[in-house]
Amino acid sequence: MFISSTQLFATAALAALAPLSAAVPCAGSYPAEARPKSNDYRPWSTPVKGYATPSPPHFVVYSDEWVSGGQFPPTPAQISGFTVFALSFWLSSGPADNAETWVQLDNSTRSSIKSSYEQAGIKLIVSAFGSTETPASSNNDPTQTAQNLANFVKQYDLDGVDVDFEDFDAMSAGTGVQWLTTFTQALRKQLPQGQYLLTHAPVAPWFSPGMYTDNAYIQVDDNVGNLIDWYNVQFYNQGSSEYTTCNGLLYESSQTWPNSSVFQLAYTGVEMDKIVIGKPATSGDASNGYMNTTYLAQCVADAKQDGWNAGVMVWEFPDAAASWIQSVRAKSWPVSSFKKQTQQPMPAPVRGSGSQVILQGFWERVRFWSMELIQL
Repeated sequence: MFISSTQLFATAALAALAPLSAAVPCAGSYPAEARPKSNDYRPWSTPVKGYATPSPPHFVVYSDEWVSGGQFPPTPAQISGFTVFALSFWLSSGPADNAETWVQLDNSTRSSIKSSYEQAGIKLIVSAFGSTETPASSNNDPTQTAQNLANFVKQYDLDGVDVDFEDFDAMSAGTGVQWLTTFTQALRKQLPQGQYLLTHAPVAPWFSPGMYTDNAYIQVDDNVGNLIDWYNVQFYNQGSSEYTTCNGLLYESSQTWPNSSVFQLAYTGVEMDKIVIGKPATSGDASNGYMNTTYLAQCVADAKQDGWNAGVMVWEFPDAAASWIQSVRAKSWPVSSFKKQTQQPMPAPVRGSGSQVILQGFWERVRFWSMELIQL
C-alpha cells in the first residue's frame, strides 16, 4: 500500500490535535486507566545513580563455545566495540566451559590479558548458571551459592558477575523470585556496588505483567533492582515470531508475552537505561528471535532516537566479534565516534516538566509511525 505525503501529513496533524493526556509512548497498548501519570514514565527521567557503574550504553558478548585453534580469551582487537566480555559459565559445582578455560591459565597470563582488557575499556566478568543449571529447584542455598561465586570472582581477578538464571520450573512454581532476591542481596554484599559489576540476564517474558503468580522479574526488580547494574534481556528463544520486528522488540510485543518489549518494560517501571537488548549472533545461536545486523542496527537506532540508551548484548563469541558489534552500532553509536565521546564528561540528564517529557515522547511516536507508513 502506498501512502501519499498529503495523507501522511493529515495523519500526523490529526494526531497532534489529540489531547496530551493520551500522548504517551505506546499508549495504544494499554487501557487508559492503566496509564501512568506523565512524571511516572521513566525513559526520559531515569534517576541519577550514586555509584560508579559504567555509564550506558553497554555492549556485552558472552563466550561459552569452545574456540578451536584460536587464542582464548580473544584479544581486545578481536572484540573491539564491546565493553563487557562474559566468560560462561560458573556453576554451583564450579567453573565450566570457558570459565574453566580462564581458570586453567597461569597467573601471569591471566594478569596480562586482564591488563590488556582494562586498557581497551573492556570489563571481564563471569556468567553464572545458564540453561543447564536449576539452582532454586535444586534447593541450592542462595546465600552460600553467592558466597562461593563471589570467592571465585575475587580469586580469579574478574570485574563482576552476570546472573543467567534460567530455572523456569522455579519461576513457574513461584519460588524463583525469593531465591534470586536472597542470592542477589548476598552476592552484592560480597561484591560492592561501584567495585564490581552485577548484572542479570532474564528472558523478556519474565517481565510480562500478570503472567506469573509472583510477577517474576518485575518483583525481582522491585526487591533488588537497586543492586543490579543492568539487565541483559534475552529477546530470543521465546517463539518463532517473538521480538523479530522493530515494533515487536521495541514498542509492542505480541499477546503471547504481552507488555514485554523494551519500551513496555520501561512503562511497567524498569529503568530505561538498564534494559540492554539481547540477541543471538546468528540464526544458529538460538532457536528463534534472530535479526540480521542491518535490521538490528536500525532497531537500535530507532530506540536511541526515542530516548533509550542501554546497549546491546549478544550470544555469543566467536560468531559475534568486532565486525558484528560494529555493524550493530553503526547507526547509533559508531565505534570510532563512541570512543571519542567516552573521553568527554557525561552530559547532565535531560530534565523538564511532565508536560515537556510527555510531549517529547508524543512527537517521537509520530515520527516512528510516519516512517512505518512510508515503508508500507
